[in-house]
Amino acid sequence: MSPIEWLAALLVLVNVALVALRSIWNYPIALVAVSLYAVVFYEARLYSDMLLQGFFFALNLYGWASWTRARSDAGIPVGWMTRQARLAWGSTTIVAWFGWSYMMFRYTDAAAPWIDGAIAMFSITAQWLLARRRIESWWLWIAVDLIAVPLFASRGLYATSAVYVVLLGLSIDGLIQWRRAAGSATVAA
Repeated sequence: MSPIEWLAALLVLVNVALVALRSIWNYPIALVAVSLYAVVFYEARLYSDMLLQGFFFALNLYGWASWTRARSDAGIPVGWMTRQARLAWGSTTIVAWFGWSYMMFRYTDAAAPWIDGAIAMFSITAQWLLARRRIESWWLWIAVDLIAVPLFASRGLYATSAVYVVLLGLSIDGLIQWRRAAGSATVAA
């Protein structure tokens, strides 16, 4: 467990806690955390997760701009997706998971291409929906956390695995807080 992994883990925890509170300050912290985790995952040969950090960097920049525009005196507004949007996002995510994982299986020496691919594709969708302030993003983060804990532990990334246990709790809390904040507001994704 490297000092970089520990610092990245700490920053991710702070980041997710701030997201659950709908604080725009989560974004600068996220940018540093994902940069550090790119190094950690490269060294662990979890290439999907490594590449995911670059995507997270871009999505965090997008989210920061989106949240800045949406901010009001009542905080950052959040809402539910329509049923049609959920179906479209879900289908696209599953297709992307299988396609990405197959490429990692076929063309790299990835340690766990299918599980790592699931984490990557679910995380991309969750981060995109989070940037768009959709409550469903928390359900995906919960799934990612449940998958990531055993994968990272199996690769010797114990600090990161422990972080994902805490992230699971924060994701559940984020879901509860965002549901309260949204009420029954439904918006298209």
